[in-house]
Amino acid sequence: MKRKFQRIYFHGFKFIISLLIYIDSRLYMKYYEKLLRSVGLTLHGSPRFIAKSVRFDDFGLITLGDRLVVSMNVWFLTHDYSFTTGLISINEMPKTDIGLLGPITVGNNVFIGMNSILLPGTTIGNNVIVGAGSIVRGNFPDNVVISGNPAKIISDIQSHTEKLMNKNYNRVIDIK
Repeated sequence: MKRKFQRIYFHGFKFIISLLIYIDSRLYMKYYEKLLRSVGLTLHGSPRFIAKSVRFDDFGLITLGDRLVVSMNVWFLTHDYSFTTGLISINEMPKTDIGLLGPITVGNNVFIGMNSILLPGTTIGNNVIVGAGSIVRGNFPDNVVISGNPAKIISDIQSHTEKLMNKNYNRVIDIK
């Protein structure tokens, strides 16, 4: 019952706070960060931006680092009920559904691309880019770019940044 009230509290205040995003994204993040802390999500430092469409499963199992950016429609899933299906497949009928819970830890200065899903037991190091649409499970070190389903290391962050610096983009957005 406590979890249901926590969810009602969270989504009610999130709706109100999310209106600020259309006025001032920094003001939105100031209040959204406070809301996330109040429901038990662990923040080491301050996130730069977490989109209002990001979904969190069990707040108490999620730890996020400083200067984090989380794009739209990202899911932090801390549960996995596939274990029940596996047990049934080997004729080990459980008395009830069995959910496995695992923490998710994200380091400092991380960018998580749109529509990514972080699964239970995931640890992402510092200075990491997670490509859009990635399904992330496992441990990833510092200073890498990961992408795919399942997510794999595709580059180191320094090489990736140098490639981007050498591209000729038509427009660069400088957000103050």
